[in-house]
Amino acid sequence: MSKALALEGIVNRSNEYLETHMDIDPLPIRLTRSFLDIPETHEEPLASILDALRLERIGSHLYRGINMPQVLGRVYGGQVFAQATMAAADTIEEDDPDTRLAHSITAAFLRPGDPHLPLLLKIEDLNDGHSFSTRNVSVFQHDLQLFHARVSFQLHQPGPTFAQPMPDAPDPESLPSLVELFTTMGSSMGTYWADMMRTNAIEMRYVDESIYLHPAKKREPHTRVWFRTRTPMPKNSSKTLQRALLGYAADQFMLDPIMRALGIYWTSPKIAVATLDHSIWWHRNFDISNWIYADLRGQSAQNGRGLVIAEFFQDGRLIATMSQEGMVRARPSSK
Repeated sequence: MSKALALEGIVNRSNEYLETHMDIDPLPIRLTRSFLDIPETHEEPLASILDALRLERIGSHLYRGINMPQVLGRVYGGQVFAQATMAAADTIEEDDPDTRLAHSITAAFLRPGDPHLPLLLKIEDLNDGHSFSTRNVSVFQHDLQLFHARVSFQLHQPGPTFAQPMPDAPDPESLPSLVELFTTMGSSMGTYWADMMRTNAIEMRYVDESIYLHPAKKREPHTRVWFRTRTPMPKNSSKTLQRALLGYAADQFMLDPIMRALGIYWTSPKIAVATLDHSIWWHRNFDISNWIYADLRGQSAQNGRGLVIAEFFQDGRLIATMSQEGMVRARPSSK
């Protein structure tokens, strides 16, 4: 199916939703349409992510988004997180959008989404002050809310600074990529996962062993990983886009320390893992095309939930702090 036909199908399904559930007149497919200004690239798989973030403006503070294909059959939470960041930023009225940047987001994932149906994002203005602006973001499919977030923006202002130093870590170029690790396994399972990793726009290199195919030998709630986009970001990528993509990337591994400590792994058929809530505090600007070091520590696991706090560094500077609580359940083995 061509991209044009696929888009037309998405628009038709979305228009049906608008008429039925939100009392909004549908938009004709052929009329001039307005999208977020996201730079283009022909390099896959990064191009597909940017397409998903190129939300369509379909009304005042109302946006329509497409989903990326997912093996698990549900919408990827990091995608929705990034889309919410971009939609909220689009409602900030500044001549230069990078002068009032998102500095924090607190999000709740309420239920899984269907990757075959469009997303509708509704923005609510909570505050526009001299220094700070605040937005609520609600994401829907049909009449169900999938996601809710509060995003705060701050006008760039000078002030005193300090930050925690970056921990010692090996150079990322000295570490094997996940594609290399899976390829050297010399098995059909290794080949399958190597191919899967090539379709991931984020390249990751773990300092310690990965837990994709087997549990960690050392069970401690600590993960260290380098990552960047597999291909460089397009020129003129905004700082807001960079921040949105940091959330997209990190959602892939934020719960890793909990799983390490519990002795479970990503491809185990006996686990259920899902993000419940995710917060980011962006401290400094960065370029996700270049290596970012993430130091993640599990704080607690109980009642099928786990909490992780993570620090992110680039060029030795602390660029962001995150917290994520997720559902991490392991079914007992049958006797």
